[in-house]
Amino acid sequence: MPRDLDLGARSWTQVESRLKGSGRRAVALLPIGSTEPHGPHLPLETDVVISLETSRRAAARLSSGGFEALILPPISYAVTDFSKEFPGAVGVSRETSVAMLAEVCRDALSHGFAAVCLVNSHLEPDHLAALREAAARVSAQTGRPVIFPDVTQRRWASMLTEEFRSGACHAGRYETSLVMAARPDLVDEAARRSLPANPISISRRIKEGARTFREAGGEMAYFGDPAAATAQEGDATYEALAAMVEPAVLEALP
Repeated sequence: MPRDLDLGARSWTQVESRLKGSGRRAVALLPIGSTEPHGPHLPLETDVVISLETSRRAAARLSSGGFEALILPPISYAVTDFSKEFPGAVGVSRETSVAMLAEVCRDALSHGFAAVCLVNSHLEPDHLAALREAAARVSAQTGRPVIFPDVTQRRWASMLTEEFRSGACHAGRYETSLVMAARPDLVDEAARRSLPANPISISRRIKEGARTFREAGGEMAYFGDPAAATAQEGDATYEALAAMVEPAVLEALP
């Protein structure tokens, strides 16, 4: 996707020009991911890749619908306690995450955005709780919406793939397809094709008390079937993800 809606690629004068007069139609999309293992075949920045591509597609939809949508530079660090046993997992505490998210959202709103929409692809429970807390805090402080279409909620999850709904979806077919569609250069194809399916539902294991990927049955930091992934499925899933952001923004800024 082109970068013409990426705020970080614009000068301050260009951003000022785009926000001037936009009023309640200016929306900042904040891509949120993590730096953590996604099997032996996907990059540590998998969640960032997915959130950024979703944001670009959602921003294009919103811009076509009359909004002034700009994409903030992504946040690449989150609570990653489940993957801490693996090299490359670099995380922050829940408290740090809440503070960082809240400050970024407040600052974006101070420059004239009517709302911030959190576009998130990292699904660790404490991370999701941090997003909800930060969104509620900033909305209460500023009187402007911080929108969070949480893909784990039934309303949005029903729009996604069967593997996602099964809960066996960390670096499996679901996420691998998404990375293949957006950044195929980051996928180790030889490793991907060699991996057997791991049908364990990590979401179910978490509810049962697992606290790490290995405790949940993910010895190689993946759940699902990466060998079955396709770029075509990833492209279709991005359209579904972008289609979640649009109504969430419209509900907040009718």
